[in-house]
Amino acid sequence: MQPTDPRVRAYTDAHIRTLLAELHERGKKFGLVFPSAATDRTLDGRVLVRFNTAPASTLLNLLTLLLDADRECSCGS
Repeated sequence: MQPTDPRVRAYTDAHIRTLLAELHERGKKFGLVFPSAATDRTLDGRVLVRFNTAPASTLLNLLTLLLDADRECSCGS
């Protein structure tokens, strides 16, 4: 997902906080820790995530990668 994707504007601060909680939980399995990841501010209708003020699309892309990795681990077991 690109940062300019119009679907990103549909995510509220509460949605992003929920997705961040999922990122923290799923990342643990792979040794990935994002202690400072949090919502930041809204810029041009998009909620920014505190990964050096990354857009929410970065969060969504990270979750997609973790979900894919989790599926691959589960299939190979």
